[in-house]
Amino acid sequence: MRVKIADGLARWRRSRLARDVPASWREEFERNGFVVIENVIPEDEFSGLRDALLGTAWEAREMRQGDAITRRIAVDPAMLNAVPALARFFERKDIKALFHYVATYRTTPLHYVQTIVSNCPGYEADPQETLHADSFHASMKAWLFLRPVALDQGPFTYVRGSHRFTPERIQWEYLRSLADPKAIDRLSARGSPRIGEADLEQMSFGPAEALPMPANTLIVADTAGFHARGPAQQWGERVEIWSYARRNPFLPWLGGDLLSLPGIAERRIGWLWAFRDRFEKYIGQPWQKCEARPPVDS
Repeated sequence: MRVKIADGLARWRRSRLARDVPASWREEFERNGFVVIENVIPEDEFSGLRDALLGTAWEAREMRQGDAITRRIAVDPAMLNAVPALARFFERKDIKALFHYVATYRTTPLHYVQTIVSNCPGYEADPQETLHADSFHASMKAWLFLRPVALDQGPFTYVRGSHRFTPERIQWEYLRSLADPKAIDRLSARGSPRIGEADLEQMSFGPAEALPMPANTLIVADTAGFHARGPAQQWGERVEIWSYARRNPFLPWLGGDLLSLPGIAERRIGWLWAFRDRFEKYIGQPWQKCEARPPVDS
């Protein structure tokens, strides 16, 4: 029932937000669950933005999952002032409208410069390479690739159309809800279900598709659909501007997010990291400080 209610509210909110999104983007999203926009920034402006981000040492945090290290740098007031092209990109009306439409709310995403260091030797497989949904309801993630991502470099992978809560998907969610949390993997038990080919067949979805992308490509996806980071065949660094938005799925309004107010939105990440540092003993802090550095080593 909670899946049905959350899905109905998400579709209603999207219908209210649709008018500000180009029709071609809406159609692509409704068909696939994600939108791909190549050359999203004019080339001369993109090259300057990329060089400014990759050529500067920034305060960073890291987390390891299996054989992958995720390094994140907060897009904060200092970065936005240092790289005006990045601020202009986030203020574009079409981009903001697309973020809102996929997230189903007028909320400002958290933005990071993110580096994925893949295939580090001596560790188990990266759990993000297993097909999964982030939650039982709509949420938004976006990737603006600063360098090309080849098929063997851990590309974005998605099951087209799996963002739709079809009768088969809802039945699968119901049967899964009956499982003993102690009998399934940790991430599934926490609400991010990992799936295999048999599950896709049960839900009448097609296979997952890995999507290598050129630089200056933006992908905006509903991560209630099944997705993964494709397996990396060798050590490497994938670098992108990564954005994330998720709100309570049961709110029957579009805005009202005080944390999205200017002056607050761009400072949230630093506040969140500081809060978890302060109370690490009680709530944990997976994001560990590392020295100031450029986003990539090579």
